[in-house]
Amino acid sequence: MKLGVLVYLEHENKVLMIHRQKDDEHKGYWLAPGGKIEKNEAPHETAVREYQEETGLTPEGLQIKAVLSFPDLGDSPFGDEWQVFLFHADRFKGELTDHCPEGQLQWVARDKLQELPMWEGDLLFTPRVFRPGFFSGKMLYRGNRLEQSIFWE
Repeated sequence: MKLGVLVYLEHENKVLMIHRQKDDEHKGYWLAPGGKIEKNEAPHETAVREYQEETGLTPEGLQIKAVLSFPDLGDSPFGDEWQVFLFHADRFKGELTDHCPEGQLQWVARDKLQELPMWEGDLLFTPRVFRPGFFSGKMLYRGNRLEQSIFWE
């Protein structure tokens, strides 16, 4: 099982997103910045490190919003079973980088996020990040198609 994080940084009703251009399963999709948890690293530490690496910004006041499970029955597009911790922040330090190794960074109006090309599951869980409280979920993909999604709030 792999562990990862996604960070939704909100500023003036916009959210910083990456239009993925790296040649992998996420190419062409929009994602929140994030990445894989390294050995001996806490999810919060990963969220800060990955955000700095991808955006140049340091998120402040990170709040954990969810833990999501992505099972793998042998045909997941993500290549393994994943547990992903979702974070939200509305403050940051630093300056936005001109070069993101994963793709193009863009501030997107929060009410326009659902219009972006995203994974089916991301379209379901992203709006929940901006609601009060904590949630969890499970999303089962078969190939690139979301076959099952369950959320607990």
